Amino acid sequence: MFDNYKIFETTLAGRPLTVETGKMAGLANGSALIRYGETSILATATASAKPRDGIDFLPLSVDFEERLYAVGRIPGGYLRREGRPSEKAILTSRVIDRPIRPLFPKDLRNDVALNLMVLSVDNDCSPEITAMIGASIALSISDIPWNGPIAGVFMGLVDGEIVVNPTSEQRAKSDLELTVAGSAKKVVMIEAGANEVDDDTMFEAIMKAHEEIKVLCSFIDSIVAEVGKPKFDYPSCELDHDMFDKIFDFCEKDVMVALDTDDKTVRDARMQPITDAILEKFSEEYPELPDIIGELVYKIQKKIVRRWLLQDKKRVDGRRMDEIRPLAAEVDLLPRVHGSGMFTRGQTQVLTIATLGTVGDAQMLDTIDEEESKRYMHHYNMPGFSTGEAKATRSPGRREIGHGALAERSLIPVLPSVEEFPYAMRLVSEVISSNGSTSQASVCGSTLALMAAGVPIKAPVAGISCGLITAEDGSWDTMIDIQGLEDFYGDMDFKVAGTHKGITSIQMDLKIDGLTPEIIKAAFEMTHKGRDYIIDEIILKAIPAPREEVNQYAPKMIIMHIKPEKIREVIGKGGEVIQKIVADTGAKIDIEDDGTVYIAAVNRDSGLAAQSIIEGICFEPEVGAVYTGKVKRIIPIGAFVEFAPGKEGMCHIKDLSNTFVEKVEDVVKEGDELTVKFMGVDEKGRYNLSAKALLPKLEGEERPPRREGGDRGDKRDGGSRGFRRPFKKKED
Repeated sequence: MFDNYKIFETTLAGRPLTVETGKMAGLANGSALIRYGETSILATATASAKPRDGIDFLPLSVDFEERLYAVGRIPGGYLRREGRPSEKAILTSRVIDRPIRPLFPKDLRNDVALNLMVLSVDNDCSPEITAMIGASIALSISDIPWNGPIAGVFMGLVDGEIVVNPTSEQRAKSDLELTVAGSAKKVVMIEAGANEVDDDTMFEAIMKAHEEIKVLCSFIDSIVAEVGKPKFDYPSCELDHDMFDKIFDFCEKDVMVALDTDDKTVRDARMQPITDAILEKFSEEYPELPDIIGELVYKIQKKIVRRWLLQDKKRVDGRRMDEIRPLAAEVDLLPRVHGSGMFTRGQTQVLTIATLGTVGDAQMLDTIDEEESKRYMHHYNMPGFSTGEAKATRSPGRREIGHGALAERSLIPVLPSVEEFPYAMRLVSEVISSNGSTSQASVCGSTLALMAAGVPIKAPVAGISCGLITAEDGSWDTMIDIQGLEDFYGDMDFKVAGTHKGITSIQMDLKIDGLTPEIIKAAFEMTHKGRDYIIDEIILKAIPAPREEVNQYAPKMIIMHIKPEKIREVIGKGGEVIQKIVADTGAKIDIEDDGTVYIAAVNRDSGLAAQSIIEGICFEPEVGAVYTGKVKRIIPIGAFVEFAPGKEGMCHIKDLSNTFVEKVEDVVKEGDELTVKFMGVDEKGRYNLSAKALLPKLEGEERPPRREGGDRGDKRDGGSRGFRRPFKKKED
């Protein structure tokens, strides 16, 4: 039935990697089932037959689709099915998109869709890397024009040793999470989170990753040689060269004047009359011009900016190639919030707000990943006004989610542990002005906000971007702190965040076919100098150290530990006990399975009150110990004494005094304080107390005289000895 069914096998990091083609998804342009260990991914690549009208870019979509059956779980929620992609799925889609996109022909406009469906997950064999390899194979063997293959690997740093595709156990203790994608010749994409890893170690890990990638690319080439399809022809959407040259000569000088400013608003205002003049002069000669004017003006600006950078070493705003735009930082802009900081770099401005909550506020995750929750969350918003656009606010897109995750990853290595700082933390970066590298401004703003909120971070973190410009002859140059035009018209946006000690995150966006080792080294050197300058001259001058205490409006946290078997008592039937504690004190309480209790209250006294109640509930008295308590109630045979919060015991009438007691009230009354000795727990679990045991024994202590009826013993509620009241006959 499956005449074209083929199996190709190799190994990756000592684990089997198998590719099956010709069996599944036969209607896609290219498809393959990739098995890495016991991880299985169905990768498909599909393209439209022709471009849509009016499209002036490559409409590429990459979807990494998590299926919870892959890890043997049923989705949560009412629908019990997968909904919108998780944040992890979106980030994985972006990581796969970035190395693949630059390798499509520049003039291709057909819709291309990559679908990477996770069918099963082996936690030792990364589904993200498997999907990236699968995407490359599906595209390579399809008839879709693409200049691949590429491959990717995940690198770790375990006990100082660089490890390829570390296992789940190794990842748990790794100081590095590095994803590298590349072709057989160059590195195409880098994404990293690191525990302050130095530049040299990071570079070494990237180079080792590329050696593995070369082997994988050779493996994919062998698959293409056997089952690959010829690439289809497509209508080129390249601009007419004669038209472009003619219009470029007409407006070149005017565009150079328009671009020669560091103010984005001024530049846009200068370009509008030039665009109008082009349409007025050339629309009759070129009837298609109104439909392509946007792309045409973009390419005119691109040609001028790239020429300035390559030939003249001139930047749009007049800076040197290694010069950062004017910087500013401040904290405590907003009252009532727990922490705030604003970071400004040129016309890029980000306001970050920190909110502290209890550990119960941690985000719960329902994904194929092993991680079930996270206590540090970073969200990024970029409204239209930040770029001068009049557009309605929408829910976060993939770009916003990606930038938030990058800033989040940058700060995680310097955060205190939950034992040191028992809070959940949410940071929100509001981009209020954007002209390049807002994600790295978010990193700097986040450091300011965390320090202002009193979070004892281990070291300040700063982020900076490095750009690249390349020529056809192979020459190149890098530039620090790229602004919008240099990002749009340049070849690279290499973002690096870190401390003085080392790198905490990397994200590299590329528009060419890859980077050489020399370019990567130059980018590391340039960004290291940049972040050192920002930390010393900007961040630490705005706030030299984290605040010693959290903001007055932030919850005050108390950590206590109880025995796990006591958790049920603290919670109570149906939660009635813990709900009453919360209602009475106003504190918020979270209890972990190991017995760790987190108490949060804006008023510390409320937290201490809740702690006292819980201590009382979990209190276990020691036999022979002495306690002073309050008499809560009296019955004929004794007094009930609250000798610890929530703990009551019975002091029997015979144990109230070292002399005979006729009535309990002769010794104590309700509300009196009474010092007692804890005598133990009876067979019914009741606490027995004695005041008598603390009193001196009297010499010649006499028993009360016997009544008529003989020595029958005191039967008053089980009394051991004494008299018994005679039966009183009811009179007629």
